[in-house]
Amino acid sequence: MIASLENTLDKLEEQREFILSKVSEMPVEKYHLGPVNKWSVSQILTHLVTSERLALMYMKKKVLGIEKADNSGLLDHLKIQALILSQRLPLKYRAPQIIVDNTPKELPLEEVVLQWNQIRAELKILAESIAKKNMRKKIFKHPFMGRFNLVQGLTFFHEHIRHHWPQIKRLLK
Repeated sequence: MIASLENTLDKLEEQREFILSKVSEMPVEKYHLGPVNKWSVSQILTHLVTSERLALMYMKKKVLGIEKADNSGLLDHLKIQALILSQRLPLKYRAPQIIVDNTPKELPLEEVVLQWNQIRAELKILAESIAKKNMRKKIFKHPFMGRFNLVQGLTFFHEHIRHHWPQIKRLLK
């Protein structure tokens, strides 16, 4: 596995473990309770797990025909930078309809952990299966910004979690 990909996966895991360690200290009632018209921690984590699960399913499909996929280039680099910026701004966004339609009712923490563990294990296997020559292939699809390569997709995962962390942190208080 190339170093930048391994580093990105490691950062993602550290981030996930940190959030789960903080959330695991919450009482169950508080985990499921959110402010009026706002998401609870359980809804936020269910959203994160769902978005990663759907992205992983798409990437697994695209890897089957990876040789036919386009390579990422300068425009994609600029688009991922814009996406990073959008996730760092304190703005609210509507979840894409594909995510909304496929998100289950809020999951208990144990189920979030189980599903997230499985997704990350499969993600690592997928990453290890991609030859170095195919690392620029666009196999990740963002609902609004389009297709990106694997490292750019994982960068979005990191930024997406980072975007939701302030919400979680407020609810932990």
